[in-house]
Amino acid sequence: MTSSIPPQDVAVIGAGSYGTCLAILMATAGHRTTLWCRGADAAAELRAGRENTAYLPGYPLPPSVDVTADLEHAVRGKAIVLGVTPSHAIRDVLGRAAPALDPDVVVVNASKGLEEGTLATIEEVYRQIFPARIAARATYLSGPTFASEIAAGMPSAIVLAGRDGETCAFVQRAMSTERFRPYSSEDVVGVLVGGAIKNVVAIAAGVSDGLGFGSNARAALITRGLAEITRIGVTMGAEAATFAGLSGMGDLVLTCSGDTSRNRRVGLALGRGQTMAQILGEMRMVAEGVKTTKVAHELARKLGVQAPITSVMHAIIHEGAPAREAMQRLMTRALRSERD
Repeated sequence: MTSSIPPQDVAVIGAGSYGTCLAILMATAGHRTTLWCRGADAAAELRAGRENTAYLPGYPLPPSVDVTADLEHAVRGKAIVLGVTPSHAIRDVLGRAAPALDPDVVVVNASKGLEEGTLATIEEVYRQIFPARIAARATYLSGPTFASEIAAGMPSAIVLAGRDGETCAFVQRAMSTERFRPYSSEDVVGVLVGGAIKNVVAIAAGVSDGLGFGSNARAALITRGLAEITRIGVTMGAEAATFAGLSGMGDLVLTCSGDTSRNRRVGLALGRGQTMAQILGEMRMVAEGVKTTKVAHELARKLGVQAPITSVMHAIIHEGAPAREAMQRLMTRALRSERD
């Protein structure tokens, strides 16, 4: 099934697992799709083999997907540009792409995170690197979706947030297939905060599982993690109801419990005694929660928001605190009402 609008010229910026699966999705929806890959050698290998063996093996690229390492070529003349780089690369990569963008392009963010140093959301970064019209019409994709399942055509639902309703509806129709269902939202802040900080909680859930704490503890972390994310988001201007949706509870449950979650795997390794240096040395793909933990910790302190799970994860990941002792702090905090 194709999308409900005519074929569009689309660029996907970032050829990791998620960028590759979105290129497959957009081509399946009937669009002419260009996938930008960092590095000429990597792009040539992907173009020749038609399969991203490094990040998404087993899922061939459709014939309508072109692959390039030329960033300007990738975005020039495109109606839709999906940004799928790691969040720390957005300012550099999409900033370099900005001069070549068509003034009527719709940029769709599919990265998850907060910017280190500035504590900025991705929307705030977009406002700084793009012309005002492009930034105002940008949309933000988030929700419970593993790349391999999208690439395999398994049923998935996701949320697309934007401040321009007409543009958001256009992207919603462009991405929709019989197996991929985007819901719309006006709460950009809530969707971005939920998508970023859930990765911190996912590492915590992995640590708990790695320590052998069991299902009760994981359920408690998911639930209290959602409360923590909601407190931070609402303080930043988000709507509380957003965190009960796909980009909140939905993404949190998937990332905390799914076996292919990179952030959960980082936590599992920490809980089993590995150091961060060992874990990062063995990982090829980015676990956004590692950097986001530091940013979320600083952000919560700046906002004056209670964020005990984030605080404990910061101690484990960035201060070298022993996992078992640090996690025990959560159980021995002062007793309080569940609504606090």
